[in-house]
Amino acid sequence: MEVQNVLHMTPGEDRNSYVVNSEYQKMVIIKAKSFLEEAITDLYCKTFPKSLSIADLGCSSGPNTLLVISEIIETISSLCRKLGHQSPELQVFLNDLPGNDFNTIFKSIPCFLEKHRTDKGNEFGPCFIAGMPGSFYERLFLAETLDFVHSSYSLHYLSQVPHGIESNKGNIHIAVTSPPCVPIAYLTQFQSDFAFFLSLRSEELVYGGRMVLTILGRRNTDPSIKENCDSWELLALSLRDMVSQGLVDEAKLDSFNLPMYSPCVEEVKAIIQEQGSFHLNVMETFDLDSGTNDDYEKEDVEFDEIIKTLSQLS
Repeated sequence: MEVQNVLHMTPGEDRNSYVVNSEYQKMVIIKAKSFLEEAITDLYCKTFPKSLSIADLGCSSGPNTLLVISEIIETISSLCRKLGHQSPELQVFLNDLPGNDFNTIFKSIPCFLEKHRTDKGNEFGPCFIAGMPGSFYERLFLAETLDFVHSSYSLHYLSQVPHGIESNKGNIHIAVTSPPCVPIAYLTQFQSDFAFFLSLRSEELVYGGRMVLTILGRRNTDPSIKENCDSWELLALSLRDMVSQGLVDEAKLDSFNLPMYSPCVEEVKAIIQEQGSFHLNVMETFDLDSGTNDDYEKEDVEFDEIIKTLSQLS
């Protein structure tokens, strides 16, 4: 079964939905705000365009979906006010896999646009927002039609589970006990996917276009050390308990692996340089406290809260 046909955040607005459990991703967007503002400012001030075409890849569904677009609108409005320019027309594409809850997004767009019209008056130029379902590991847009591409907390998802990791039995991802071939297979898949992503976007972006990508990564070079594996080993332990209780078939657990990889800086930089379509202007790392390590050792932490954190991380 293809990943793009089954992978999506939990839809709806109940207590288990992504809408309710997406605070961590919001913190990531806020933390990266200065990079977004810098890229948009640089893009606009190069040519003072009459219109801008923007794509947010892996937009998901919920309060964070329109947060990035709001920040872009604020940045452009502020620039135009200072320069005495009329705001350019904006065409915004919101992309995610077909199973994403686009209906919830569409319901919120009229209020979103009306709020900006009310707050900014004549400073708010025409803004057209459309959904674009599909995998960002495929061509999504016409050649040379995008000015700006944004993606936050999405590119750690792989296009497929890596091949050749059948020996990773009892684990669901890279683990301390994983055979050496497992982290190698995950890295190989990420290298292939990310290089292909860059190639696709280079076809869709105009010359001089910009991208801001925020990727869930890791500080150290070894993906199999304990601090990189704790979260998923906790979930794997729960699944193994379910196997021992007869609730989950052992063969299903042994064949299940998560299609995601958190790269280190060196890996990302090497792929960008080798692929060659983009010039790397800025690359920085930052930490956010997810509460996934020390908090788990406290006896009063409820298992439900741990699962919520894991769902946010995924």
